Amino acid sequence: MAGFGIGQAVLRGEDRRFITGKGRYVDDVRLPHMLHAAVVYSSHAHGLIRSIDTHEAKQAPGVVAVLTGQDALADGLGGLPPYFMPSDMGGPPGHRTIRPILVTDRVRCVGDRVAVVIAQSAREAREAASLVAIEIAPLAAVTTPAAATTPGAPAVWDECPGNVCFTLEFGNREATDRAFASASLVVALTILNNRISANPIEPRVALGTYDAADDSFILHTSSQNPHGVRHVLAQSVFGLPESRFRVISPDVGGGFGMKADAYPEDALVLWASRRLGRPVKWVSTRSEALMGDNHGRDQISEAELALDDTGRALGLRVRAQQGLGAYVQSAAVAPITYAMRMLPGVYDIPAVHCSNSAVFTNCSPTGPYRGAGRPEACFTLERLMDEAAVLLGLDRVEIRRRNLIPASAMPHTTATGVTYDSGDFAQMMDRCLVLADWDGYDQRTADSESRGLLRGRAVTTYLESAGVFNERMELRFDPEGNVTILAGTHSHGQGHATVFPQLVHEWLGVPYDQIRYLQGDTDKVAFGRGTYAARSSLLGGTALHAAAQSAIAQARTMAAALLDAAETEIDFADGLFSVRGTNRSLAFVDVAKAFFRPMGKPGGLSLGFTVQGTAGGESPNFPNGAHVCEVEVDPETGAIHIDRYAVVDDVGHVLNPMVCEGQIVGGIAQGLGQALIEQVVYDPENGQLLSGSFSDYGMPRATMMPLHIQSELAEIPCKTNPLGVKGVGESGTIGSPATLVNAVLDALRSVGVTDITMPLTPVKVWTAIEQARQTTRDAA
Repeated sequence: MAGFGIGQAVLRGEDRRFITGKGRYVDDVRLPHMLHAAVVYSSHAHGLIRSIDTHEAKQAPGVVAVLTGQDALADGLGGLPPYFMPSDMGGPPGHRTIRPILVTDRVRCVGDRVAVVIAQSAREAREAASLVAIEIAPLAAVTTPAAATTPGAPAVWDECPGNVCFTLEFGNREATDRAFASASLVVALTILNNRISANPIEPRVALGTYDAADDSFILHTSSQNPHGVRHVLAQSVFGLPESRFRVISPDVGGGFGMKADAYPEDALVLWASRRLGRPVKWVSTRSEALMGDNHGRDQISEAELALDDTGRALGLRVRAQQGLGAYVQSAAVAPITYAMRMLPGVYDIPAVHCSNSAVFTNCSPTGPYRGAGRPEACFTLERLMDEAAVLLGLDRVEIRRRNLIPASAMPHTTATGVTYDSGDFAQMMDRCLVLADWDGYDQRTADSESRGLLRGRAVTTYLESAGVFNERMELRFDPEGNVTILAGTHSHGQGHATVFPQLVHEWLGVPYDQIRYLQGDTDKVAFGRGTYAARSSLLGGTALHAAAQSAIAQARTMAAALLDAAETEIDFADGLFSVRGTNRSLAFVDVAKAFFRPMGKPGGLSLGFTVQGTAGGESPNFPNGAHVCEVEVDPETGAIHIDRYAVVDDVGHVLNPMVCEGQIVGGIAQGLGQALIEQVVYDPENGQLLSGSFSDYGMPRATMMPLHIQSELAEIPCKTNPLGVKGVGESGTIGSPATLVNAVLDALRSVGVTDITMPLTPVKVWTAIEQARQTTRDAA
């Protein structure tokens, strides 16, 4: 299958329409008689709604309707629940919230939805929205987990005093206490993982249509998970069968976990369309996105690492708090879980005890954001490792080498109960050191010093847990032997329309240009879980493999009939069915055509050729690797220049190296953005959002990135799936924040700076340098 099979760097076929402006996004959909919606958001972080006056807005030009939460209640609409809670899986109880699509009584964050205006144009809707007068009696607000758990802090939910929704624990407390009691050194750090916003290039968009003829709905929405959105809207909001709802997610301009669930606006446009008998579209502005999208991270932890005098880790103890925001939204439990489960990383740490408390705050909800808990775990562990090396006087490579789980120990079960099937972590680190020219560092340092700059470097490791839930894929052949992949996954930048056809081409021998890819339409794709958590190569690929094997089995029966041979005599290889010991053969494509013959049932098979496969999702895989970063810091300005960056990733069996490296480099850029400049900031006094536009929220720029990221792929096949694949979509984001911060701190230690919190903005770095210098002057 030279050129288009597995392992080939096939160019992404879908890119041509994107770069020529021919992509089809939700906002490109224009329907006859379409109306436009604008949402009225709460400007208070916490308060009681006294009144909502819509009279003036209803009289504004072009306005068709103004709806409030009371209207929603009158129409019997429900709200948005979390996808799951710990208690659903045998964990501790927690306060389960239901987010109303429009709030009626009490707002709990800036951005709570209060009313919606529908007008003939988007401009008229927005202008009228500004005329809705809302009287809110303010209540005290809390914006950080630490503030929310202070004794006497105002409750975000009266039913949850103390604001702790639930606490998850992993590991063995007693064993960890014994390990710390026997330690020669205990390293302790307070670690902040800053709250950030996903900011995909395409903001969220929703277009709702109601058909009164058959009481059905169509929702076009920018989503990673159209079947999941359909389920929540049908079951929780409208209380109607899912068969009444069609959800279409066409081209989607990025998601990063933020678009993996339903939002109030999805429900609002469907409801408004049912009331008004016309399609209704809502398009988020960038400021509305920064205010109302689910955020990521927002964790503070007290972390300790116990070591013996040789630098071997004995125990790890972490007590963390993670901000939920005002509601338990979507899969918010996932990052809180993985931030603890994945703490041991690639290191053999015998005893671990960790806890993570999910805390309500008067902020926008948090949810999965690229990595979803794994970056928090990696950052905590790798910061501790670097600090331990400094305190013990050990080389940072050596302390890691002494603690890495050896390849000979696989499968390995961590102290938090995760079993790794494969991996050679020492090889990853050694390859990355060579790739980064670790040994040439001294010469580069001399050059930096000659220019008055501080130079630092870091090596870190990472490990991901990839692939959750089950999945379904379908292959549908046509009378000419062409095949369509109907994918339960959803590509929004991952290149599925290129890679999945590569697999089918390899397995079945169908010409690559005769393979069509279809996704994102719940009426065309029977079922699917969408794409998030680096799941598609494992679960979509495994399900597709099962479908291909089913296709081969059915086609073998047909081929036996066509070749007048026993089925046991039929071999299949390289796209050909052949009769063993003869020169008689048929191409798979020609056999597929026979399923559509106008008379009879050849081989006893039914008319038409459609197969499906599923993957169970019981066994995740564990991508891993190493990062090396070198930086220069200008001590006079605090500016950071990333001079070089190298990464080696074990992604298992590589399906398409170009797509893999693109995912890795993009992930690194997002992780560096969090480390360097990104942060959602709320006023701690009144809960107002202070980073509500790109004038205030620090978006990473190309000039902040390394000129070139050196990347290598390692292939250590996963042993728990038939493809041998490991995920790749989140890997870069997991390792890069810790690598950048450790490198900067290495540069700053020479001037007395020993710790700094993300984001490492120039003013924060400069201030840390000046404070360290002042401390030195005072001591003198």
